[in-house]
Amino acid sequence: MEIGIFATTFLNENDPAPPVDAPLDQVAGLGIAAVSYDALCLGLPSMPDAIDPAQVAQVRDALAGRGLRMASLSATFNMAHPDPAVRETGLRQLEVLAANAHAFGTELLTLCTGTRSTESMWRFHPDNGAEEAWADMRATMEGALLIAEEYDIRLGIEPEVANVVSLPSKARRLLDEMRSDRLTIVMDGANIFPAGTLPRQREILDEAFDLLGDDIGLAHAKDLTRDGAAGNVAAGTGLLDYSHYIHLLRQSGFDGAVVLHGLSAAQAPGCVAFLKSFNIS
Repeated sequence: MEIGIFATTFLNENDPAPPVDAPLDQVAGLGIAAVSYDALCLGLPSMPDAIDPAQVAQVRDALAGRGLRMASLSATFNMAHPDPAVRETGLRQLEVLAANAHAFGTELLTLCTGTRSTESMWRFHPDNGAEEAWADMRATMEGALLIAEEYDIRLGIEPEVANVVSLPSKARRLLDEMRSDRLTIVMDGANIFPAGTLPRQREILDEAFDLLGDDIGLAHAKDLTRDGAAGNVAAGTGLLDYSHYIHLLRQSGFDGAVVLHGLSAAQAPGCVAFLKSFNIS
């Protein structure tokens, strides 16, 4: 396994047109090799309507010049939004990213299975468990997989308690229903504990890996201070049993990037050192 980090960790939110090199210089300075990228780093929306090929080439060259690889590209939109027009727009923008993925240097785009909330795709809604929400998300996923086939990429989904795919068991259901080798799992050990379950975290982690361990394409590394919609806390600063989480990643045979997020730029060196303490390079 290798250590990665979200490039957005090093974005200056007050700079509407950030230089491509700046966040990548900071990633390289950490002594790690992988980065999860976002079009925000180009001064674009995360889901853009178009990307200038010259910008894509600039990113690819900047990565190569620093010995970095793009582990994934963010393509998150609300796949279960109650408004079909929002979902259709998301698919159109997904195709823009998919068409540029290989030129960027990656074949993995990360998704959000969504929520019935119209305010945020990361916010829980009581209708998320309804079969209608599942059907809308599934139909959107079918469209996304057609795009993945066309552009020879993979799509990563992450079980998150606030989304329609809220549990590892629901992620397993979606994998089984889609039956596509284009669909893979983004495993984040901090995102799978419904309210009241954190005291059973080893049992829940074990179950998650039993269900999904053979299908993991990317791992995330953050932490949590409570169960439920736990938000983002820097890896090593919360309650997640990291030794067990890393053990399960290894046991599953996963050998890809373990990507830090939910941290500040100032916390990055300490979080990298934390992951290196588990002999992750």
